[in-house]
Formats: sequence, structure tokens, C-alpha cells
Amino acid sequence: MFRYIFLRLFGLVLVLLVVSFITFAILYNVPGGPFDQWEQPLSAAALANVKAKYNLDKPFYVVWASYISHAVRGDFGTSYKAENKQILEIFQQQWGTSLQLGALALLWSVPLGVTLGVMAALRPNSATDYLVRFVAILGTTIPNFAIAVFMTFLLSVAWKLLPTGGWLPTKDPRTLVMPVFIFGILPFGVLVRYARNGILEVFTQDYMRTARAKGMPFVRVLFKHGLRNVLIPLITVLAPIIPNALTGSAILEKIFRINGIGRYFIDSIGQRDYPMVMALVLIVTVLWGISYLAGDVLYTVADPRVRLRR
Repeated sequence: MFRYIFLRLFGLVLVLLVVSFITFAILYNVPGGPFDQWEQPLSAAALANVKAKYNLDKPFYVVWASYISHAVRGDFGTSYKAENKQILEIFQQQWGTSLQLGALALLWSVPLGVTLGVMAALRPNSATDYLVRFVAILGTTIPNFAIAVFMTFLLSVAWKLLPTGGWLPTKDPRTLVMPVFIFGILPFGVLVRYARNGILEVFTQDYMRTARAKGMPFVRVLFKHGLRNVLIPLITVLAPIIPNALTGSAILEKIFRINGIGRYFIDSIGQRDYPMVMALVLIVTVLWGISYLAGDVLYTVADPRVRLRR
């Protein structure tokens, strides 16, 4: 187990190097630079001085190597656009809001999605099954920005029940309702479908029919044999859902005027803020790598037959 985890973490380091190199190469070679969008264009001499200050007058692989050498020591540099603030300082200010948004969205979507998926599977082709599947399909097919626009018009403009935006969890908890609900719709729909299909497949197995025939209580059959065998696909689905949720949603944060890290990421790309974009890409890559590693480890807990090998 420990050897497997060590090898996976070592592989994650290699992935970080490749991802950072490709990201920086694209940013560096895209037309336009971080200092080309000021209100008053810089003179050629001033622009050359600024580029020299940030080592941007050198080939991109030299600048990338310098950035990585500082990043491994926890120094992600300073932002080009945010008044020379340290990248870690910006993360401390922005990421907390995105974490709250993602955690609250997962808090309702994961348990409710699994529960309704199981309920739909226990009554296939019933009114409950059709209703749950219909809601799940809507959640996975309609873009969240379209749902956000519709709900804002309906609940904020027409009925005036909720504010149109902002993030004030202590002063006005109503500002949490729409973004948290909309952000959790996609995970909810995905989990409903996987939980329903998994339970339907498991209940057709011979060991499930044998357990029922032996007189085992239905609740025990469902939780001890049914749900445990559905955990593998659910863990697989949750592996990408969790890092996506914890890194915020650029679209929803824009629509609801939430100062989160997802919104900041999109702004940084448009402003060619290289250190900020690089730091965000590296952190998201780490979250994805750790999430998939945790999922592989949880496979062995959910199913003792699974063994982690090199």
C-alpha cells in the first residue's frame, strides 16, 4: 500500500512538471502580454525594463525553470495585476469563498443524489423513478449558467424572494441559496444516475436473490450487500466531482458576483497574469491527483477483493 502511494505521488510530481511546462508555454507564446493592456501604453524602453524585472525578456523555458525552482519552495511569486500582491495572499483572500460554495453544494447534492437514486432503483418504472430521472437529466444537460439566469429572473426579479447576487453568509444567508443550489445540480444528477443504475444491476445478481430467499431483512440486504457493491462506481464518479467543486465555478461566481478563486482564474487568464494562472493550474492538478489517489485507496475499503499493485 505505502509503496503504491509513494509511486503515485512521484508520478504526480512528474505530471505537475509536464502540466506546468505546457501551460506556461501556451501563456508565454499567446499574442499579447501581461503589460500590453494598461490604459496608457508603455514606451518601448519602459516595457523592456518591466519585462527585465520579471525575467520575461528571456526564453520561456528559462522563465519556467525559474518559476518552478521557486514554486517547490512555496514561493509562487507576485501577481502582475493585483498591485504586486503575493499569490499565496490572494489565495487566502479568494479561495475560502470558493471552498464554502463547493462544500455546501456537495453537502446537499451527494447524500440527496445517492438517496434518490436508490429510491428510484427500488421502484423502477414508477412515478417516483420517472420524476427522479427527469430531474437528474435536467441537471446534467442544462448548463448551470442557464439555470442561474432563469432562477435569478424568477426568484429575484419577478418574485423578489432572493437577492440577485453577493456572498454574505453571516449577514444575509439568502445570498447562499441560489449559487449553492445551482452548483450542486450537476453532481446531484450524476450521482442519481450512477446510484440508480448500480442498484438495478446489483439486484439482478444471484447472491442478492439468494439473500432475499434465505429470509434476510430487506434493509440488511440493501445496505450490507447492495450499497456496498455500488460504492465502486460512486467513488469513481466522486473523484473528479470533489476537486471541481472545491475550486469554484467561474461562471456562477461571475453571475452572482462572488469573489472566489474560480472568477479570479478567468480574470487572470484574460490579463495574462502568468504567476496567478500557473499557481491555480498547479493547485487544481494536485487536487485532481490526490482525489484520484484517495479514490483508488477507497476501492480497497469498499471491496476487499481489490488490491493495489504496482
